[in-house]
Amino acid sequence: MNSIKILVAVAASAMLAAPLAAQVPANDPSARLEQVLPRGVAAHVLAVIAKARAHDLPTDALANRALKFAAKGVKPDSIARSVSEQETRMEAVSDTLRRARGRAASADEIEAGAEALRKGVDGAKISTLAKEAPSGRSLAIPLYVIGSLVDRGLPSDSALQRVAQRLQARASDRELERLPSELPAQALAHGNRPAETGRDLAGTKRPGSAAGAAQNGNAGGGPPPGVPANGGASTRPTTNPGSTHKPPTPPGKKP
Repeated sequence: MNSIKILVAVAASAMLAAPLAAQVPANDPSARLEQVLPRGVAAHVLAVIAKARAHDLPTDALANRALKFAAKGVKPDSIARSVSEQETRMEAVSDTLRRARGRAASADEIEAGAEALRKGVDGAKISTLAKEAPSGRSLAIPLYVIGSLVDRGLPSDSALQRVAQRLQARASDRELERLPSELPAQALAHGNRPAETGRDLAGTKRPGSAAGAAQNGNAGGGPPPGVPANGGASTRPTTNPGSTHKPPTPPGKKP
C-alpha cells in the first residue's frame, strides 16, 4: 500500500509540473542576463523579451544581443535601448511581411528584416519586395544580402533594387550570396563607428529556422556563409597617408 501511495504521489507531482514547465521556454536566458546586467536593465530586457514572445517574435536574438553587447563592455543603458529598438523593428517587419504575403514570417526573415530596417532600408520597399518575390520564396537570405550590400557602402535603395532584380530573375540563394563580393569595397568612415557593427551583430543571431538552415546550412544563424558579417571586406580600407580626406559615411545607415 505504501508503494502504491508513493507512485500516486509521484504521478501527481509530474502532472502538476508539466504545465509549469511548458510556461518556461527552453534555455531561459533570465539567469544569465541577471548575472551580467544591472538589476534594472536586466528587468527591462526581460520585459522586452516577454513582449516579443507574446508577438511570436524570435526572442533568442534579443537575449543574445544583450549578452553579446554586455560581453563587449557596452554601457547597460545602451544595451537596453538597443534591445528595445530591435524588438520594435522586429514587430514592424513581421507585420509588413504578414500583410504583404498573407502569411506569417519566419524567425529568420524577421531577424534579417529588422537588420535591414536598422541599416536604413525603407519598410514600404520591403513590403514591395515581399509582394514581388516568387511565391513561397524565403526572404531571409535576400534581406541579409541587402544588409551586407549596405555594409559595403551601397545606398539602401540600390541594395534592395539589386536583390529584387535577382529575385525576379529566379536567382538562387547561393547566387544572391555572391552579390556583396561582386561589389568593389567602398571606403567606410570609421571615426564614428556605430556600437552595432555587422561583425558584432552576426553573433546575436539565433539558429536558423528549418527553411533557412536548409538553404544555407548555417546552424549558428546570422548571415549565410557567402555573406560575411563585415559585408565581404577582408581588410580595413586604407587612405593616402598624406591626405586629410575622410571616406564618406554610407547614407541611411543607423547605429
